[in-house]
Amino acid sequence: MNPTKFLLTTVAAAFSFAIVAAAADATLPAASTKTGVTFDTDIKPIFATACLKCHDSTKPKIAAGLALDTLAGTLKGGKEGKVVTVGDSANSELVRSVAHIGDRDTFMPKGKGAKKLTDEQIGLIRVWIDQGAK
Repeated sequence: MNPTKFLLTTVAAAFSFAIVAAAADATLPAASTKTGVTFDTDIKPIFATACLKCHDSTKPKIAAGLALDTLAGTLKGGKEGKVVTVGDSANSELVRSVAHIGDRDTFMPKGKGAKKLTDEQIGLIRVWIDQGAK
């Protein structure tokens, strides 16, 4: 194979891989079908295990000013604004961050030992927001 053809083939393969990887990142898990989802019962336990290490209002320095330990704090948002768009989980920054969609700098959770939320957890957060974030 001549060097030019080899280079073009390599670039095309790398570009195809990048598109597939980006598409995988862009998949938003479906909202749960569970009804009556509430912050205290369903969402706060998820936040307690995945988010409150950095986003707890009782800590002297809350990451990005975003406190996720209370419903009021979650709905208020942080220094960058609101993270929940009530009734519209697909466009809520919180959902996009935990689903790893969009800007990689906003992917959550972060830190040593942090693990991405499961599709089930993201689905619960989505349906909670879609049902009015109560």
